[in-house]
Amino acid sequence: QVQLVESGGGLVQAGGSLRLSCAASGRTFSSYAMGWFRQARGKEREFVAGISWGGTSTYYADSVKGRFTISRDNARNTVYLQMNSLKAEDTAVYYCAAARSTRPSMMSIQYDYWGQGTQVTVSS
Repeated sequence: QVQLVESGGGLVQAGGSLRLSCAASGRTFSSYAMGWFRQARGKEREFVAGISWGGTSTYYADSVKGRFTISRDNARNTVYLQMNSLKAEDTAVYYCAAARSTRPSMMSIQYDYWGQGTQVTVSS
């Protein structure tokens, strides 16, 4: 089993930055691919970014490419999402997820464990 806890959300003005953290605990965490998803009010959950724990491969949704960066610190069992140049449309609850896979997927159904989420609100 893997337990995930997100933190770092909050209120920020458009153009600002935030860094989200996802602390993981449980067995064989380093072998899981990790992803960040978000869900805005009235919208479906969407993929944001993914990273392979077996290497350095990263993937991003077109809507955040060039603005967001996903990274990991295996010694701390933590995954990060650095968010720059934030827009009002980035407002959502952000979730981290772990997949029993060698590489991340853009499909939420492929992920086995989920955190409780952290709210990000961008004011315009």
